[in-house]
Amino acid sequence: MIVEIVILAMIAAFLGLRLYAVLGRRPEQNEEPMRRRIEQPDPSSAPRSMAPRLPEKATGAPRTLPLPQDHQLDSRAEAGIRAIVAADRRFDVGQFLAGARGAYGMVLEAFWRGDKAELAQLCDTDVAEGFTAAIDARTAAGEAVSAHLIRIEEARIVSASYAAPRARIAVSFVADVASVTRDASGAVIAGSLDDAIETRDVWTFSRDLTSRDPDWVVDETDEG
Repeated sequence: MIVEIVILAMIAAFLGLRLYAVLGRRPEQNEEPMRRRIEQPDPSSAPRSMAPRLPEKATGAPRTLPLPQDHQLDSRAEAGIRAIVAADRRFDVGQFLAGARGAYGMVLEAFWRGDKAELAQLCDTDVAEGFTAAIDARTAAGEAVSAHLIRIEEARIVSASYAAPRARIAVSFVADVASVTRDASGAVIAGSLDDAIETRDVWTFSRDLTSRDPDWVVDETDEG
């Protein structure tokens, strides 16, 4: 009987040791558990192409000019635009052209209305005086103008320059305008509101880049 008990005890001890070896043995100091070795393979064995790319650090490099579309800028104006961007990091070609389009329409409308005060705000002294003289001559002749800017077909930068602190940019406008001029009796002496005429102008805008005033003013007008 005692022998049988001893044999059973030995069998139990043997099974316990086997179970401990398979399930319950703690890893030694320099040994990883089996499951960890499967779930976390050695990073050096992974293909190099799968390694994550870290974002590049921002640098203090000067801002580069975002190149506009071909129809917005002549190649001969690019150097001047780059000089303006270097002097004023906030300058943006697209925003400038949008403002130039708006100013073109506002100046024409003010001229047609005879609004000298608005012209003085939108143009420099010489250009405003030229518009004022034309308005005065029109009034003295007893003539009246009715006109509408139908659309601006194109606004394109044709030249640009920077001579500190002033930047100058010339814009070529192609627009459709309907206008009619009447004499003192109201009779039409020129033009028609029924037919739009294509007009081509080159206007130069300027701004002191050191000024807090962000507005550009018209400082020269020419026919395109």
